[in-house]
Amino acid sequence: MITTLIKSTRLSWASKNANMYLLALTYAYFSATPINNPLEIIVGLILVTVLWGALYTLNDLTDLDVDRRDHLKQDRAFIQNNVDQKFILTFFAIMISIVFIISFTTFPEAFTVILSLMFINQLIYTLPPIRLKETKFAPFFSTATNSVLRLASCAVLLGDVFLVPLSVYLFMYLAGMGTYLMYKSKPTYASLVGVMAGVVLLYALLTGDMNIIQFAVAILPSLLAAIPLYLSLFMKKDDMFHLADVLYHQVAMVFFIICILIIIF
Repeated sequence: MITTLIKSTRLSWASKNANMYLLALTYAYFSATPINNPLEIIVGLILVTVLWGALYTLNDLTDLDVDRRDHLKQDRAFIQNNVDQKFILTFFAIMISIVFIISFTTFPEAFTVILSLMFINQLIYTLPPIRLKETKFAPFFSTATNSVLRLASCAVLLGDVFLVPLSVYLFMYLAGMGTYLMYKSKPTYASLVGVMAGVVLLYALLTGDMNIIQFAVAILPSLLAAIPLYLSLFMKKDDMFHLADVLYHQVAMVFFIICILIIIF
């Protein structure tokens, strides 16, 4: 049972958190902003990862009936192994409690506020009666919003949420929305959002809001996943989804962690 509960947290998906932390850290590095709290940043990344692990567990619990009908999700923890709902909710509550107790007692208030926004956003997205994931508003509150909040959570630990320019936040929002739309096989909308993201990215590059290294951190790892996701619209969907998962959630994460450690130490 414990193994199943841990699997439901999707630890490999921590790459999303590490990607945004690395991007924020490049702004500290290139602006010569002192990083006097490397341990706090590492623990902050861990807290964000544990928070999202708990939220993924809750998501899988609320999606059980839907996931059973989707052959792409047959490897999810609660599909493969049945776990009593009360144990799942207890596990979720314990993880969330640990995250917020540590955050409230040892981290800046702004960091806790951002964690709270992540938590509230995902509850609204996942749980009835609102359950935004089943509405037309889903693309605005899923990967898009979560990318911005992940990025901001590191920026506040570096002392200023606006250390990362607004244009970069906007680009990450649009890029996240485009990825979501590709995953949901909506090519027309995905292409439109992709063009908008490209315009914002060009603006960020021309104004100096983003340099070539930051461009690589922001776009190349996601591009590794976006290419097979886009190809999934025209080719064998299962294989392309699996390739995207391996490239972003496993291969890229090793790179993110190594770069984060180099910058902060």
